[in-house]
Amino acid sequence: MNPTLAQSLTQTHDEIPSLREILDTLTLQSGFNTNAVIIAATLLGIAAGIIGAFALLRKRSLTADALSHATLPGITAAFLIASALGFNARSLPILLLGATISGILGVTLIHAILSHTRLREDAAIGIVLSVFFGIGVVLLSVIQSTATSSAAGLNHFIYGQTAAMLTNDAIIMGTIAFVSISIALLVMKEITIVCFNESFAKVTGIHTGFIDALILALIVLVTVSGLQAVGLILIVAMLIIPPAAARFWTDRVRVLVLLSALIGAISGFFGSSVSALLPRKPAGAVIVLCAGSIFILSMLLAPKRGVVAQIVRQSTLRVRIAIDHILESKYEHPEQHTKADLTLRVMLRALGFTSSLSASSTLTKRGLERGRRVHRNHMLWEQYLISFADIAPSHVDWSVDLVEHVLDDQLIQRLEREIRESGLHLDHASQEARS
Repeated sequence: MNPTLAQSLTQTHDEIPSLREILDTLTLQSGFNTNAVIIAATLLGIAAGIIGAFALLRKRSLTADALSHATLPGITAAFLIASALGFNARSLPILLLGATISGILGVTLIHAILSHTRLREDAAIGIVLSVFFGIGVVLLSVIQSTATSSAAGLNHFIYGQTAAMLTNDAIIMGTIAFVSISIALLVMKEITIVCFNESFAKVTGIHTGFIDALILALIVLVTVSGLQAVGLILIVAMLIIPPAAARFWTDRVRVLVLLSALIGAISGFFGSSVSALLPRKPAGAVIVLCAGSIFILSMLLAPKRGVVAQIVRQSTLRVRIAIDHILESKYEHPEQHTKADLTLRVMLRALGFTSSLSASSTLTKRGLERGRRVHRNHMLWEQYLISFADIAPSHVDWSVDLVEHVLDDQLIQRLEREIRESGLHLDHASQEARS
C-alpha cells in the first residue's frame, strides 16, 4: 500500500495549519475550489441572515426548523430513486430537488394540520419534524445497508462538510443563495409591511398570502442551498442566530436586515475557512459556533439591550434613587444625620451634593436644589394621583416612590399645569397630600 495513503487512512485528527496556509485561505489565495466554497458559504450566510430576519419578524423561525429536518427523507428518497433508474445518485441537483420536494411537503402538512385540527403550531411543527426526520433516518439506514460506494459522503448532508464539496456544488449553492438574496431585496418593502401590519397590508392591496408563501419559499431555497455546507440539522441556526444577534443592536428593519446579513456573512466566511483548513471539522458546526459567538457578544455588549448595559442602567437607577432619598430627607430635615453607607457618602461628596463625608454633613447649594426638586416631584406626583387618578391618599406612597425619580421636565410641567387648572395651589396641595 502507498505509505501516504496508509497514513491518511489512519490519521484521526487534523494537522495544525501553518500561518501561511491560514493567510492564503483568509485572503482567497488557496486555490479555485477552496475560494469558490468560501464565497458560496459567505453568500449562503448573507442569504440566511436576510431571509432569517424576515422569518423572525413574521414568527416563522420554528417553521424553518421543521423544514430543514423534513429535507432528509427527500434526499434519501432521491438517492434511492436515482440509483434504481440508473442515474448518478450523488448528483447534487437531484438530491437538492428531492430535498425541496420533501421540504415543501412538510410545510404543506404543517398548514394542513393547523387548518383541520385544533392543534397549535408548535405541536404541528413537532409532529412533522420528528416524523419526517425519522423516515429519513430509516431510509438512510437502508442506503447504508446496501454498502454501495456511491452512498459514501451522503451523511455530509446531515452535519455539513465544505471540504467534500466540488466546484460545481459550490457554484450551485452560491447561485441559489444569490437568487434568494435578490428576491428578498426586491420585495423587502412588501414583506416589511406584512410583518408589522398585516391589516394595513391587506388594505393597500398587498396579497399577504402570497408574501407568506414567498417567505416560506425563500426559507426552502436557503435551507436547500445550505444542506451540503451546513447540514440539515444546523442550517436552521443560520436562519435564527444572525437576526437574533442583530436584534440586540437596532430597532430599525433596514439596519436589522443589514446587520443580520453581515453576521451571516462573517459566520459563513470564517466557518468555511476553518473547515477548509481543518477538513475533519464539520463546517456546519464551525459556522454555527461562529454565529453563536457573535450572538453571545451581542447579548452581552449591545448598548441598549445588552446584559451589561441593562446591569449598568439598573445599578445607576438604584444608586440615583438612593441618593434622591437622602437628598430629599436632608432637605426636609436638615438637622438629621445622613443614613447612608460610606460608598453613598463618597458619591454625594463627589457629585457636590454634601460638604463633607461625615454623616452630619450639610447639603451644598447644589444638594439643596436637587433635594428641593425631588421633594417637589414627590408632591406633584402624589397630588396628581389623588386628584386625577382617584387613588386614596393612604395608598399613594408606594407608587410615588417608584415614579418620582424618573419624572422628566416635560411631564413635570404638564403636572404643574393640570394642578393649576384644577384651581389648586401647589404648596396647598402638598400640605393636603401630606395630611
